[in-house]
Amino acid sequence: MKFKGLYIFLLLCLTACGEEVIEQPENLIPEEKMTAILYDLAILNAADGTNPSVLEDRGIETMSFLYQKYEIDSAQFVDSDIYYASKPLQYQGMYERIEARIKKVKKQMEDERKRKTDSIKKAAEAKQSPVKTDQE
Repeated sequence: MKFKGLYIFLLLCLTACGEEVIEQPENLIPEEKMTAILYDLAILNAADGTNPSVLEDRGIETMSFLYQKYEIDSAQFVDSDIYYASKPLQYQGMYERIEARIKKVKKQMEDERKRKTDSIKKAAEAKQSPVKTDQE
């Protein structure tokens, strides 16, 4: 009897976990596209938080820009975001990919800045040291 109760409990847990908390919207944004939107949103929000005048001077309003770029509307974005948020493991995976992409771009930018700094430093050093000729 004890095993039968345990079996029923496990069966109920498994079926409850399989249910969708929120039904998939008809206009669901595909996961990869949604991840790209959320990445761009993170970058734009960071830019706005760091120097709001940069976006403002260019007439960029974050959400309107994203809706136009990805050819979506606000309802589609909200419905899709709520749907993905109702699937915590999937949503977490999306944000982990976004974080990895941000780290990759940050490293590329740091490497490029270091390369430029090194080349400027070498050019300055070359200018300061006299050129030796064979006659000296």
